[in-house]
Amino acid sequence: MAQVTMAAIPGLKDTYAQLKTRMDKAVEDFRKAMAATRTGRANVHMLDSVNVDYYGSQMPLSQIAQVHAPEPQMITVQPYDTSQMAAIEKAIRAAELGLNPMNDGKLIRVPVPALTQERRLEMVKHLHKVLEDHRTAVRNIRRDGNDAIKKALKDKKITEDDEKKSLDEIQKLTDGEIKKMEEMSKAKEKEVLELK
Repeated sequence: MAQVTMAAIPGLKDTYAQLKTRMDKAVEDFRKAMAATRTGRANVHMLDSVNVDYYGSQMPLSQIAQVHAPEPQMITVQPYDTSQMAAIEKAIRAAELGLNPMNDGKLIRVPVPALTQERRLEMVKHLHKVLEDHRTAVRNIRRDGNDAIKKALKDKKITEDDEKKSLDEIQKLTDGEIKKMEEMSKAKEKEVLELK
């Protein structure tokens, strides 16, 4: 397996570990962005970006309330502290998600309206932008890795053969991570465009 080569070279072991970690973080960030993207169905991750003013500090909604999606078109939010109902309701409205929460005193119901075709196309454009941003991030990580390899060669920590193999390996790693993100994006795009 090609990955062993770069990790096995003493002068590049740390570089490889850092690159792999940074690329994995970029892919994980992309996965979270995909989960938070709204489709025609209710999804608890749709409210991940909502922060509530909780006694003077901004707290993620998931830390101060239980969020459920009991029906395909409904999200429910049950605060641990019922005195925060108004603040949570206000935060959901302020998040500009196109959602209109309703408070019954114990539970906040958030109906998820069906998406129009125009809104679906906007969501797909947004997905493409997020994908491109993350592709660029992975490519920047690759560039940093290539620079580190060239510096290691210049400092005579590795041989020219090691450099060539390592550069090829970084390219394969980059291509693999980008392919993962593209597959996630295609699946999410299909989900967004699917009419229910």
